Order: sequence, then C-alpha cells, then structure tokens
Amino acid sequence: MVEIHTFKGGYDRNFFYLVIDGKEALIIDGYSSDKIKKKFDNLELKYIINTHSHEDHTEGNNFYKELGGKIVGFSEGDIKVSDGDELEFGKTKIRFIHTPGHTEDSICILIDGNLFTGDTLFVGKVGGTGLGKDAKDEWDSLQKLMKLPDSTIIYPGHDYGIKEKSTVANEKKTNPFFSKDFKYFLWLKENWLEYKAEHGIK
Repeated sequence: MVEIHTFKGGYDRNFFYLVIDGKEALIIDGYSSDKIKKKFDNLELKYIINTHSHEDHTEGNNFYKELGGKIVGFSEGDIKVSDGDELEFGKTKIRFIHTPGHTEDSICILIDGNLFTGDTLFVGKVGGTGLGKDAKDEWDSLQKLMKLPDSTIIYPGHDYGIKEKSTVANEKKTNPFFSKDFKYFLWLKENWLEYKAEHGIK
C-alpha cells in the first residue's frame, strides 16, 4: 500500500502530492519548497508527474529535477505517456488516464486505488472549460472516471471543495455536475456562480 502526503500551496489553493512506496517516491504537480525537498533525504525520487501543463502544476519541475527524478506528462517531459500507459513504481504500477477538457493534455493518475485528478475533477466541482468542444471533452473524460470502482479515492489538484479528498461513489452521489445529462452539465458551467449562491456553495 502506498503512502500519500498532501501539501497545500502554490498559486491558488493548489494541492501537491508526495507518494511513497518503500524507498521510491514520486511527486504530483509539485511546487518549489526547501522544506519538502528535505523529505527526500532517504528516498529515491523516481518521477515528477504533471497532471497538465499549466504553470501552477509544473512550477516545481526543475526544482525537484535536481534530485534525479524523471518528468512525466502527456505533452512534455522526459517520459511522455498516453491513455492507458503504465509505469512501474515500487511494488505497484501507475496507470495514466487521458482526460482532455480543462486542457488537451490533462491526465489523471491511478495508483493503488488512488486517483489524482488535477484540474479535471474537484470535490463537488469540475475543472474549468469553455462551453464548446472542451466542455464535451471534459464530460466524456469524467464519464470515464466514474466507471472506476466506487471505492477509488479522489485527490484533486486544488482545495476547492468542502473536503480535501473524496471517492468516486461520493462524487456520483453529491457532485451536481454528475446529476443529469450533458445538457445540464453545460448549463451548470454557464450558470455556476448563480447555482453556487442559490445552494450556499463556497
């Protein structure tokens, strides 16, 4: 079983994750921090993974690259991954799920029943898009995620929800963006500020 450490910081309530399996470690969407860098004194940093290429998720790449890890991403990095690709990590495997929408290069990262969703899915919300093809792409990506086991734990890219993490089952039940069809999904995106105010969502 992997060990997951969650850190807050970055530009806008960003989450940064340190995942450990034995003596191997990886970073997801890291930001520069000498305090956190010290945690690698007795670990081998194997991967620096970006859920997408926005600067608030890639800012720490060069900072942690000094520790020897390989940068992993869909569109850029030392290792470029595609939908369904896997990488060895400790005693488990990392599986990558291409989830375009928020950006074309968005990926989610599945490790031992834990899903790191970047800006594709937050707790009770979804990532920002326009109202065109990118919104439909995100809808399709989210439907793919909702087919994962209900027990899958969701770790989002920002602290935008009422909790720091969730599960697939909980999002199916409580996230309004999953409550109806794509037409309603699009309506929510267009009217989210009004919906939040009406339902007391922060």
